[in-house]
Amino acid sequence: MDKISPHSLSMKNESSSVAPLGASTQSRTTAQTMTFVEHLVTELINPNLRENALRVLSKRNELSRELAPLLWNSFGTIAVLLQEITSIYCTLSPPTLTLGQSTRACNVLALLQCVASHSETRMLFLNASIPLYLYPFLKTKDKSPQFEYLRLASLGVIGALVKDNTKEVLGYLILSEVIPLCLSNMEIGNEISQTVSFSILIFLKSILLSCSKFK
Repeated sequence: MDKISPHSLSMKNESSSVAPLGASTQSRTTAQTMTFVEHLVTELINPNLRENALRVLSKRNELSRELAPLLWNSFGTIAVLLQEITSIYCTLSPPTLTLGQSTRACNVLALLQCVASHSETRMLFLNASIPLYLYPFLKTKDKSPQFEYLRLASLGVIGALVKDNTKEVLGYLILSEVIPLCLSNMEIGNEISQTVSFSILIFLKSILLSCSKFK
């Protein structure tokens, strides 16, 4: 029978314990992060804590897969986000929107874009007609930075929808005002807004062509 050296035994034990330790650490870190995110989502309901929660959550792009269902299914969260959107309608005309108000609204729009881009929540988002809440922003003509940021963030939400190549999305957007709004933003927006608007129209055209092939 071959002898097993203490050194080789030590190496085997060491190698067998490293991987589970790393996996355990990663799993624990992910769980802690999600607990933190869930806490922030609950803070959206509190008006005193909402602004910070919006700011932090809007930056967590790496958690978009987990965050979208959490936002949609958490009690009252979508209603709060829509309340934030509608609360600045009065600043659009006459144009009194401040940079701070625009930044806060853009953080809300970043969360809505997360919901719009997720396969589990996209159609729920459409069926609730949430894109209609963004159209007043896309109708603004003021070229100041705060309005431009608002238009660009709204276009980002629409762009997230059109990336889903389905007839349902196509039908909804074509029957709504999105095409003339994109054309308008190609005229008044800066270079980035013009590019995003053009991309949305190209996506819509490609979806329309692909759908017509199967008729």
